[in-house]
Amino acid sequence: MTLKIYHNARCRKSRAGLKYLQERTDDYEIIEYLKSGISPDEIREMLLKLNISASKLVRTQEDLYKKELKGKQFTNDEWIIILTENPKLIRRPVVIGKDKAVIGDPPEELGKMLN
Repeated sequence: MTLKIYHNARCRKSRAGLKYLQERTDDYEIIEYLKSGISPDEIREMLLKLNISASKLVRTQEDLYKKELKGKQFTNDEWIIILTENPKLIRRPVVIGKDKAVIGDPPEELGKMLN
């Protein structure tokens, strides 16, 4: 199965993750989710394959998080809606395979998807 990398070209960590993949495989699809958007179902698939709750997918260093979300309690479904509406809050890059996914920070984490 082709890997999917949820990528933000403006993010240093995401670029490093993509470079790591490019040096090791040709079998991937780049999804620029900040341009195309991301659906609640895509986020649910990501969470299922990462085996984490939605709150663990949130970039807590983003201004939006610090100013509006920090310290507030949200359900998993509420976080999914927040992430759908504010995809910039999603940690990156996320690489999804058939049965699992990893967050490529550091990029070496992506090696788990290539074995």
